[in-house]
Amino acid sequence: MTPEPLSPEEIDGALAELPGWEWDRERDVLRRSYSFAGHFQAAAMVIHVSQIQEELDHHADLLLGYNTLGVSVNTHSVGGRVTGLDVRLARRIEEIAPAHGARP
Repeated sequence: MTPEPLSPEEIDGALAELPGWEWDRERDVLRRSYSFAGHFQAAAMVIHVSQIQEELDHHADLLLGYNTLGVSVNTHSVGGRVTGLDVRLARRIEEIAPAHGARP
C-alpha cells in the first residue's frame, strides 16, 4: 500500500510529539540534529538507526560529523513528501537517542 502525504496540520500535530524535530516546508522533509560527547557515540547511533531503517524498510538521509548526527527524512515513493512512515521513523529514532547520549 502506497503511503499518503500528510497534511500540514497532520505534520504539525506529529511534531508536537517530537521535540527537536522540524519540518522544512520548502524541501518537505522532517529533520533533526543530535550532538554527542564524541565521535564513537555518534557513529554508534548511526548503526542503530540503520538497523531501525532496515526493520521499517524506510530510510533517512544521515549526516555523520565528528560528534554530530543530522537526520532528514521524507518518502521518495510519493514524490519526496512527508508521510506517516517518516513520522514513525522519527519516533523510533527519538526512542533510542537517549541511550546513545544524544543531546539537543
